[in-house]
Amino acid sequence: MKWIVSVATQRLYAYNDAGVLQRVYPVSTAAAGTGQQQGSGQTPLGRHRIRAKIGSGLPLGAVLVARRWTGDVWPQQVQRAFRDAILTRVLWLCGEEPGWNRGGAVDTQRRFIYLHGTAEEWALGQAVSHGCVRLSNRDMLEVFALARSGDRVWIVERWPAREGVLAQYASACNRCADS
Repeated sequence: MKWIVSVATQRLYAYNDAGVLQRVYPVSTAAAGTGQQQGSGQTPLGRHRIRAKIGSGLPLGAVLVARRWTGDVWPQQVQRAFRDAILTRVLWLCGEEPGWNRGGAVDTQRRFIYLHGTAEEWALGQAVSHGCVRLSNRDMLEVFALARSGDRVWIVERWPAREGVLAQYASACNRCADS
């Protein structure tokens, strides 16, 4: 699969390996907009890969802290509100563009940028996260099942809906893989 996050539309587009659109999911990216810097609270742009899949077999709504299940399940066991809850599953991203989203103070992986389930499903479609890409918990289960470690994820300001754009993306990803 190939995944494209559009900040403008607040959507995750899932394409099969042949470049055919399979699904579209509502998401939430950062309230602070896009940016690469550590500590910015922004969603990083550019080419990424899924570095790790975390949470396989956990229940829907499992609460994860530092990529580990706390044993709690939202909302049954979690009565208090907490900042930017990470629920259900995690797809941990790593950047593929040295100096842009990989290495130093711009490293997506070191910034702990994930695709993950959220307790704030009502806010999907709005930019409200602290840098990660949030999905509904049910959508996160589906995305997790479809995704493979190593799948490419492209985070862009705007995803144009015109022919040939996915081919350009695939070409860019293939060049990146060769470097």
